Amino acid sequence: MKLYLDRATLAGRALGLGPVEVLEVESRKPGKAAEAEVLRAHLADCHLIACDEHGTARPSRAFAAEIGRLRDDGVRRLVFMIGGADGLDPSILAEVRGKLAFGPQTWPHALARVMLAEQVYRAVTILAGGPYHRD
Repeated sequence: MKLYLDRATLAGRALGLGPVEVLEVESRKPGKAAEAEVLRAHLADCHLIACDEHGTARPSRAFAAEIGRLRDDGVRRLVFMIGGADGLDPSILAEVRGKLAFGPQTWPHALARVMLAEQVYRAVTILAGGPYHRD
């Protein structure tokens, strides 16, 4: 995952994107509401997109275009949030501006983080005009 994050940060600088960071938080109390309380402390002044099974799967080019549009619209802090094993609390989901799905399968959180990091890196390279093997 670190490789994708580093590459996305490096390539994104010239595009006004980045740095790309991962922040992992852990609640001391069990449950989605307690997790939401901890997460909310990190959501000031951001455009929040939840990774959620009820979200929309996007092709890589559409994902890149969305990131580029948000940047062009002046979004300075874009946050993708992956919740705990039980998903995100409804109070957090009520605050999101979009939902992203990785398809209908269930993915372990560690793998979902890597998949998201790779897609952010891929989006940055698409926005930079790099070759994309699906063209």
